[in-house]
Amino acid sequence: MMGSLGLKMAPHHVLKCCQRSLAWIPVIFINLVVGWSYYAYVVELCIFTIPNNAEKISYLVVFHLFFIMFIWSYWKTICSRPASPSKEFCLAKVEKEQYEKEQPDAQQDILKKAAVGLPVYTRTGTGAVRYCDHCQVIKPDRCHHCSTCDMCVLKMDHHCPWVNNCVGFSNYKFFVLFLAYSMLYCVFIAATVLQYFIKFWTNQLPDTHAKFHVLFLFFVAAMFFISILSLFSYHLWLVGKNRTTIEAFRAPVFRNGPDKNGFSLGFSRNVVEVFGDQKKYWMFPIYTR
Repeated sequence: MMGSLGLKMAPHHVLKCCQRSLAWIPVIFINLVVGWSYYAYVVELCIFTIPNNAEKISYLVVFHLFFIMFIWSYWKTICSRPASPSKEFCLAKVEKEQYEKEQPDAQQDILKKAAVGLPVYTRTGTGAVRYCDHCQVIKPDRCHHCSTCDMCVLKMDHHCPWVNNCVGFSNYKFFVLFLAYSMLYCVFIAATVLQYFIKFWTNQLPDTHAKFHVLFLFFVAAMFFISILSLFSYHLWLVGKNRTTIEAFRAPVFRNGPDKNGFSLGFSRNVVEVFGDQKKYWMFPIYTR
């Protein structure tokens, strides 16, 4: 019997492993594009194409500054484990056993009693206490269950496939900085490559293999800049309003009803809540909340 049970569970386990492996494909793709852009800019453009040494050195210094900040913020977003609810939001063993036996109305009574001493102010659309049956925890405010990460995430914004991680309480600052530095990285490449893009296009430079790298470098940088700009602008708006992407589409429900501005503390305090109260650390992908 144990053998047959193991056989039934094996396909599910294999499927989960395949899903987790496939989830890294977007991350690998981004790293391959960034790796190629580094080679194309540093080697093909700066070393083989730009004749002026002063221009070459100045471009390389600024490029590496943006490159380091971009990679740093990107990997901080990837590696920051999503924050989950603490043990105080879990039902006691006796309450959990009773909860599993009761009908929905009685279950809500159990949850209301358990939530009395907790700092929980939001409810479901029907006014019920928010509870995750999968994680078996009373959900703190702004907490949502991510089916991809298979856990409840504090202040969940969204699950981002490009970082293969949930963006939430633990890494939202890193994510915003990742967007900012990736946008600066792209706009700097596009701006400095433009003149050589035109020269190659008008045959003012020798027709070498560097030509194709420079041409594609401009198009790729411009394309990513345009796409990232809209996303970055949207998240700056969310920071100013102290909302998550989920809350922007569906207003949180409090005891007195829905309120889209329920978590707003005013623009300056909203920014501080994400980036911390020490402005000198705002531009660095380090934990400052």
